[in-house]
Amino acid sequence: MTSKPVKIRVTRDRKAFNIIAYTFIILVTIVCLLPFWLVIVGSFTAESEIFSRGYSLWPNEFSLEAYQLAFKRPDEVFQAYGITVSITVLGTFLSLLMTTMCGYALQREDFKSRNFFTMFIFFTMLFNGGLVPWYLLITNYLHLKDTYWVMILTTLINVYYIILMKNFMKTVPKELIEAAKIDGAGEFYIFFRIVIPLVKPALASIGMFIALGYWNEWRTGMLFLQDKRLFPLQYYLYRLLNSVEFLKNSTMLVSAEISSLSFPSESLKLAMTVIATGPIVCLYPFLQKYFVKGITIGAVKG
Repeated sequence: MTSKPVKIRVTRDRKAFNIIAYTFIILVTIVCLLPFWLVIVGSFTAESEIFSRGYSLWPNEFSLEAYQLAFKRPDEVFQAYGITVSITVLGTFLSLLMTTMCGYALQREDFKSRNFFTMFIFFTMLFNGGLVPWYLLITNYLHLKDTYWVMILTTLINVYYIILMKNFMKTVPKELIEAAKIDGAGEFYIFFRIVIPLVKPALASIGMFIALGYWNEWRTGMLFLQDKRLFPLQYYLYRLLNSVEFLKNSTMLVSAEISSLSFPSESLKLAMTVIATGPIVCLYPFLQKYFVKGITIGAVKG
């Protein structure tokens, strides 16, 4: 007779908790999506409307002027897109391969020098040679200036990701590796056939960070690239925005007729944000399952 009221009370408490939890999640989602929605709407809003009324949830004066300016030379935009996509795909693959192999080697107990190399790698996070020696190394010794590979090789290795992958590798059961060795498997077979499938969440989460780094990279292009055919998307948009700002603010280097034109600098910034982040936003849902599992596996194993 007393069990039913308890069951009803528990059910009511659970329903109340679900309502509060879902309400909170919806509010947080709205707060996270609202800025991006304002960016999208602002990119389709006329420049005069932004200056007079600010940002709004819906464009009062619809305009494609910012996108028309951004795609004034569509061949250059799509070429920059192609460069960025190829750099991101190839760079992420090579960087993940190097990071995973390095992390796997550093966590092996039979690797006698693992502590020395771990400290040696970690030392580079604290101290580096600086910009000038790095620039001289890339240009004078490696001869990578104005080449396609400079965008990939200069950011190929990230020490933080190596340390993170090393900790992920500790979750791989040692018994599987020992059993594979007893069966006569080689190191590369063990690595690619046994270790890699077991660390897919780590590959997805770290790979997402690496891909974002390559996709958003523009500083390397600014330092080492002069050939327009090699400009990545971010650096191309950066140069476009600087050109628009120069034409808008200059009163001495351009004629009065040109300087009096209204350049959509604010809406262009928003349009460039949409152009640059759109593909990554569309890709994230496909990796979300592995990404969430990857960033939480350490806490579960801890």
